[in-house]
Amino acid sequence: QVQLVESGGGLVQAGGSLRLSCATSGRTFSLYAMGWFRQAPGKEREFVAAIARSTSDTDYADSVKGRFTISRDNPKNEVYLQMNSLKPEDTAVYYCAAKYSLDNYYRTYNEEDDYVYWGQGTQVTVSS
Repeated sequence: QVQLVESGGGLVQAGGSLRLSCATSGRTFSLYAMGWFRQAPGKEREFVAAIARSTSDTDYADSVKGRFTISRDNPKNEVYLQMNSLKPEDTAVYYCAAKYSLDNYYRTYNEEDDYVYWGQGTQVTVSS
C-alpha cells in the first residue's frame, strides 16, 4: 500500500509559478513510476506529466510542454511538478499517482487506468 499526499497548491496570478510536491509512504518509492493528473470543474480528469523510475524519462501533455517540469527525489520519496507561466486554464485540482513498475525502469504512463494509487489532490487556481 502506498499513500500519497500532495501539497503546494494555491492561488496565483497568470504568468506566475507554483511547485507541487507529492510525498509518498513506504521504502520502495524507487520501484514506482509516478504521474500528475488534473481535473477542472465540470471536466474529466486528464494527464499532465509522468516520470519513470529512471528519473530521466518523462512525458508531458501537449498543453503543458515547455511550462511544466516533473522530477523526483528517490531518497526523499517525493515527486514534484514545477509549473511556470501559469494560465487560467491550468486551474484544477492536481493529483499525484503511483504505479508499481518493477519490470519497466524507463517507461512512463499517461493513462489514468495505469495508476493504482492516488493522492487526495491539491487545488491550483490561476487568476487572470
